Amino acid sequence: MSDFTSDFWHYYVAGLTLVSILACLVLLWISGTTKAATHADNTTGHVWDGDLQEMNNPLPKWWVYLFVITVVFSLAYGVLYPMFGKYQGALGWSSAGQHTAEVEKMQQDIAPIYARFNDMKPEDLAGDAQAMAIGERLFMNNCAQCHGSDARGARSFPNLTDGDWQWGGDPQAIKTTITEGRVGVMPPMGAAVGSAEDVRNLAHYVLSLSGSPSDSIRAALGKDKFGACAACHGMDGKGNTALGAPNLTDGIWLHGWGEEAVVRAINNGFTNQMPAQNVLLNEAQIHVLTGYVWGLSNRPAN
Repeated sequence: MSDFTSDFWHYYVAGLTLVSILACLVLLWISGTTKAATHADNTTGHVWDGDLQEMNNPLPKWWVYLFVITVVFSLAYGVLYPMFGKYQGALGWSSAGQHTAEVEKMQQDIAPIYARFNDMKPEDLAGDAQAMAIGERLFMNNCAQCHGSDARGARSFPNLTDGDWQWGGDPQAIKTTITEGRVGVMPPMGAAVGSAEDVRNLAHYVLSLSGSPSDSIRAALGKDKFGACAACHGMDGKGNTALGAPNLTDGIWLHGWGEEAVVRAINNGFTNQMPAQNVLLNEAQIHVLTGYVWGLSNRPAN
């Protein structure tokens, strides 16, 4: 991989670009100075279709001037802007720098809009019509791609309206989730549980915790195997928000419901990741978005 990050490629790209530009000038000079052998009538002797003769006329002046201007412009551009390998240009411009400047300007422009929300609690924001209108737009732009436009999620994407929170549903926990993101990991547990029958028995026990349809005999046989799961989900199966371990007793199934879905979860495990949103949103925006998300499953404080 180091072959692609060495200075050789910088010099290769810069040299190839410069040679290509200079070659255009050389080509133009050759075409303007080379004299073709012609007859007295300025024809080359090449004839097509019986009477279509090739003449040795010079290039139009306007075309030559445009060609020269193009080459000169490219050289000037290469001096001022990044064009020759990793050379940054005399002006120091970069797309990353321009993006940063535009983001900073945008942050300054929107700061007055969010100013009045800074001292409000998320619970109060949930009852403010303007804050919720802004929060909804933030949600649609940054969260709806996974959680859906109605925030009800889909398989493997949590429903934010049902009050079931894998990492905690209080405003501070929601703000932390939005800001820093989350990585939820359930390791494959089939080997720790035992045989395929043991896994299936455990699946029925897990289903029974929420009152879901299950085989009572298999559930009884699988109860002892639940010890392998209790470290994260607790002996009562109610989960642990500190670990992001779901509550198995509430009948809410993030990765699918039923015997086969639970067996698959035990055997294969899961890795879910929510990306941190502080890369795209500032603190004031996250504060308003927190109030909006909290309000999806809670009554406004007022």
